[in-house]
Amino acid sequence: MYDLIIIGGGPAALSCAITARKRALECLVVCADENSGWLAKADRLDNYPGMPAVSGKELLRVFREQAASLGAHFMSGVARQVQRLGASFMTLVGNDIVESRAVVLALGAARPALLPGEEELLGKGVSWCGTCDGMFFRNKTVAVLSSWKGGVEEAGFLAGLASSVDYYALKPHDLPEDERITLRDGKPLSLEGRDKQIAVKTDGGEAVYDGVFIFRPAVAPDRILHGLPLDGPFIRVDRRMATGLPLVYACGDCAGQPLQVAKAVGEGNVAAISAAEDLAHA
Repeated sequence: MYDLIIIGGGPAALSCAITARKRALECLVVCADENSGWLAKADRLDNYPGMPAVSGKELLRVFREQAASLGAHFMSGVARQVQRLGASFMTLVGNDIVESRAVVLALGAARPALLPGEEELLGKGVSWCGTCDGMFFRNKTVAVLSSWKGGVEEAGFLAGLASSVDYYALKPHDLPEDERITLRDGKPLSLEGRDKQIAVKTDGGEAVYDGVFIFRPAVAPDRILHGLPLDGPFIRVDRRMATGLPLVYACGDCAGQPLQVAKAVGEGNVAAISAAEDLAHA
């Protein structure tokens, strides 16, 4: 049980972790890939005070090392879903469940583009979670559509259940080397329901499966937590970075513009202070 789970790996998340530890909160930072965000790709930043002409990767390294030195914990994986259960939250990270008293969303501004037909078929043969839904496809045919290395592990898990697993790469990444998994050429373009099955249409043709699992390193905010208030593509927050859901906070790019490192760091700091104050009275 953690006091605080912080979902994200950018400056808002790491600033939040630093302040959380200074407030004696046990915190866990969950991030799919610390080098996948736009900041890690920036060659030079000139407007972050005290660190002129720093690269984004170096800035993140310093932030992360400071948070770790203060006792923040880190976990690699995609946080797919957060659920309130009584006095705590259960967060599904990969194939694991993490329990916390409060949640900070620092998801960044990325919004994964869904395939045509994906949202309509979600829960009707299409899934974003192997752990949640894999058992429904025992001894059935399955396709895995993945845009990152996390899909390789998921495909291996599904290969222990399904009669066959075909793997499609949505984006270039290291592919599975598992004789139980068949690598397929062709870029997936859309999904279509076909009499209790799903057709995966690619630029090279189509194939039909009992189930389709799609894995990306990001989840849209309205999918990660039911009832989360939004303003367009951003999470709605007040000046305390509170979302209106008890003990749920958001900070950084996911909480709105301007999309700047200094703003993200400040908001992460405020979110941690607000969480500490609210937990003290919970």
